[in-house]
Amino acid sequence: MNVAVCVKQIPDPASPGKLDPTSHTLVREGKLILDDSDSYGVEMALQLVDQAGGGEVTLVSMAPNGETSGLRTALAMGAHKAILVSDDGLKGSDALGTAKVLAAAIRRAEPDLIIAATESTDGYTGTLPVQVAALLGLPSITFAKKVAVVDGRVRVDRQTEAGYDEVECPLPAVVTVTAGVVEPRYPSFKGIMAAKGKPVDQLTVADLGLGGDEVGFGGARQEIVSVEPAEARKAGEIVVDEGDAHEKVIAFLEQLKIV
Repeated sequence: MNVAVCVKQIPDPASPGKLDPTSHTLVREGKLILDDSDSYGVEMALQLVDQAGGGEVTLVSMAPNGETSGLRTALAMGAHKAILVSDDGLKGSDALGTAKVLAAAIRRAEPDLIIAATESTDGYTGTLPVQVAALLGLPSITFAKKVAVVDGRVRVDRQTEAGYDEVECPLPAVVTVTAGVVEPRYPSFKGIMAAKGKPVDQLTVADLGLGGDEVGFGGARQEIVSVEPAEARKAGEIVVDEGDAHEKVIAFLEQLKIV
């Protein structure tokens, strides 16, 4: 069984982020790390391949400057190989442009299953995985808290506000996993050393057959026009109980249309 995992390499959240003053986009320079949310997808893929009795886990990523630090972390976890798309023309790509890039790269891997995080921790659009599925013409299941592959079909417990739904569909398919679907393993020293020799196939936009009107600033359908500081949290109202506190609480809840 072959599984492709979409992984994002992001600036270290422990360091203050910087925005490009012109485009208002996040500056992605220097060493990038594996998005923590993607470690769950990598672990899920590794477990599914083990349960299938064989196969490969291929990482698919898009990052500037040929950056592979985050990919090497996932390779050290046990992934077999990676596809990295890195090209100056990708700067400014929106979610749809990124989805086009990842979908084109995934076609090369020809996987039985594609796994992604529900959303990235530096973007939070939550739209990219289903866009990839639509571009590939594949079914998608989101918010998976449990994943199993049986007889050529993927079975998922899909997390909802009320509990979970049991969903299944034929392979190939795209599945997004939530944090906690599995417990990601820590890369061992042996895995870290092995990761240095694992193949990372680096591609450009031209290699994928995409044009400048599909990706980057030229292909973006969104534009960040301004960035403003978040409004400071205001002090709450203190209600002194003089026998009518319950009435004030009820009036406040009615104002919020909660009751």
